[in-house]
Amino acid sequence: MWSDAPNYYRGHWINGRTNARSLASVVAEICERSGAENPDVSGLFGVVRGYSVDSVSSARSALQPLLLAYGAEAVEREGKLQFRNRTGLASATVDEARVVFSGASSAPVEHVRAAQAEMAGRLRLSFVDADGDYETRSEDAVFPDGSAEVVSASEFPLLLTRTEGRAITERWLAQSRVARDGLRIALPPSRQDIGAGDVIALDAEGRPVNYRVDRVTLGDAQVLEAVRVEPEQYRPSDAVNEPAEIRPFAPPTPVFPLFLDLPLLRGNEVEHAPHLAVAAYPWPGAAAVYSASSDANYSLNTLVNAPATVGVTSSTLLPAKPAVLDNSAPLRVTLSSGTLSSVAFADVLNGANVAAIGDGTPGRWEVFQFTEAQLVSPGVYDLSGRLRGQAGTDHLAEDIWPAGSYFVLLDPAVPQISLNAADRGLSRHYRIGPAGRPVDDPSYSYRVEAFDGIGLRPLSPVHLRAEVLPSNDIALSWVRRTRIDGDSWQSVEVPLGEDTELYKIRVVQNGAVVRQETATQPNWTYAASAQMSDGVASPFTIEVAQVSNRFGPGIFRKVDL
Repeated sequence: MWSDAPNYYRGHWINGRTNARSLASVVAEICERSGAENPDVSGLFGVVRGYSVDSVSSARSALQPLLLAYGAEAVEREGKLQFRNRTGLASATVDEARVVFSGASSAPVEHVRAAQAEMAGRLRLSFVDADGDYETRSEDAVFPDGSAEVVSASEFPLLLTRTEGRAITERWLAQSRVARDGLRIALPPSRQDIGAGDVIALDAEGRPVNYRVDRVTLGDAQVLEAVRVEPEQYRPSDAVNEPAEIRPFAPPTPVFPLFLDLPLLRGNEVEHAPHLAVAAYPWPGAAAVYSASSDANYSLNTLVNAPATVGVTSSTLLPAKPAVLDNSAPLRVTLSSGTLSSVAFADVLNGANVAAIGDGTPGRWEVFQFTEAQLVSPGVYDLSGRLRGQAGTDHLAEDIWPAGSYFVLLDPAVPQISLNAADRGLSRHYRIGPAGRPVDDPSYSYRVEAFDGIGLRPLSPVHLRAEVLPSNDIALSWVRRTRIDGDSWQSVEVPLGEDTELYKIRVVQNGAVVRQETATQPNWTYAASAQMSDGVASPFTIEVAQVSNRFGPGIFRKVDL
């Protein structure tokens, strides 16, 4: 660090300035590209650190932000386009005794004052901070009396320091206050030396007052419309530049990715695409996901802009009945990133506090919800009031989740990655790491994963019942569930969710499948003759699953006989 670094903004150093351009050269280039040849830019001064024109627009649209920010104007003199910075200094003097009457005016000199309601009491300018990692900044200027309530906001694609941005807004605010006073005056044809953009001085109460001519109407007389200006408005600001707020350097640390092949949660997801949770400390700003069919020729798949709320359990989660409020011992979770909060039970029923617990493999995640998250210590929470086995993962609620299982809060920070439907079930290569680093950087994590597309998997049937008839036939019945639009109480029956209604039935004895059948209705009869042919005898099990043409059979529901 230099001991005289505070003098940088007023000194002669070229460090960090060689890539800047003069305002005159930028204006000249815009004019030349638009076909306006040889504009006079000798009257422009100022330095442009950076300026963006990100769309096809006219030269006027491209020049306007520059002219407004740097206090410049464009005028035509003798058929030539001239650009110059405004100074507010008078170039001509008008004697009130030499004005003429105009048919459109009731007096030779008309003074106009704008209404207070039209005045902006606060001005806000948004720009790109030249000293702050090129982030968007805003600077405000407020008139001290606070009597005006109008707020005027502008956004410029200009690279400025915060001090420059504040100086611009203060100049605009002062200009708007002074320009509240207007003037309409008619001059004889002999004063055609005065044109639009010129500043004239007119005596008022014994002292000259400067007005900038904004409009000239030629006729029998030359009618000028002008607004009041003050030279002090255009003098460079002597404000001291504030120290730059530079984000501390964060070394590229590896990110921790977790793939989650989940069922449909809200119904608007891509059915076959997996979700991805990414955590890192410190967070690199964004995580990039690259994918390829082999460990080469990677292409960008997804950008993850926020860290997920991820942790591990430090207590065991015992089996529980699905969709029934579980008030057993709290589940303790230690988070590596993010926070948790408690919500009302009604909010849980409306989809709040959805989480997943799993062993880290993409296809083994139980979805559950919780009402209470009690903070035990920094980053450690006890979760209670749980609804287990949500979204068709009730078969996993029957398992014991040991301490050390992964926990992920399923919020917008856990997006889906892109996956073609044809790539479902195929192994693909993934590299996940800081977005600001190349894909071959050592900070990237490498994974090879295949996804089943569990969002396509039919939910298991419920209320499976088996009744032994007097003929020894076994009558099975069940109620199907749907994976889409199944929460409405208005419909008579939930949507099928599949192309056709089809069920797969298996008879299992001693772990071996002795019979497989299909049904197109939620019932089936296991005839006594078929039982004798299969050689089954109690105990045995009958399993039923709904079948999808795209996924195959879903999770089987079983009944023991």
